Amino acid sequence: MSRRRLIAGNWKMNKTPQETAAFVEDFAPRVASFFEIEVLLIPPYTSLEPASRQLVGTSIALGAQDLHSEPSGAYTGAISAQMLAACGCRYVLVGHSERRHVFGDDDATVRRKLGSALDGRLLPILCIGETIDERRGGATPEILTRQLTVGLDGLDAGAMKSIVVAYEPVWAIGTGETATPEQAQEAIAGIRAWLSGRFDEPTAGRARILYGGSVKPGNAAELMRLPDVDGVLVGGASLDPEAFAAIAQAGRSVVESE
Repeated sequence: MSRRRLIAGNWKMNKTPQETAAFVEDFAPRVASFFEIEVLLIPPYTSLEPASRQLVGTSIALGAQDLHSEPSGAYTGAISAQMLAACGCRYVLVGHSERRHVFGDDDATVRRKLGSALDGRLLPILCIGETIDERRGGATPEILTRQLTVGLDGLDAGAMKSIVVAYEPVWAIGTGETATPEQAQEAIAGIRAWLSGRFDEPTAGRARILYGGSVKPGNAAELMRLPDVDGVLVGGASLDPEAFAAIAQAGRSVVESE
């Protein structure tokens, strides 16, 4: 079953609106003809609205790094799905490892945020992954199953049409370590098998599952050639327009070779 590759760049807490404008001016022409894949930029909140205006007329999608679980209210410093949509966002990350491990988002919080994203007509990217101690202890399947079970609790197969899953081994994020192709494929094939059991085989076959964790131009193609990997969630390398365009080119080349 054909699934469109998604190349997503999560900038985390980097780039001012001015720096974002310079990036888009450089980057957009580099991927202007990449219609075979979907390219997604995920800048900080302060850059969303100006980036949205700058991306008009391009095929590049815009996403946000997080959202609050409520649509409005007395939540100082938070931002809602409706606000993100009004800024031009199509996607939003939920459950990124830094939200889980730095800011304390537990599985139940992630589930509420995912529901808020769906209610706000955003496409959530549900991030899941294990720590190095969990992997060394052989707990990877257990951790991924728990995060999926709670994160997708109560949803039907129809909702999965709007959800992307991103497997991000925590030990590979920002460390320079990358899961081997065998490790990435094993984990993501396990996620797809879980989706098949939770929903059905067609739903699992349609679901897009990304790999994230120290993705670079040099390893992107190898990762995206894996049968169950439908794209990449890129951190540090997405801050450089040339490097991120090279990763997008790798995804495009893989699609063209299939």
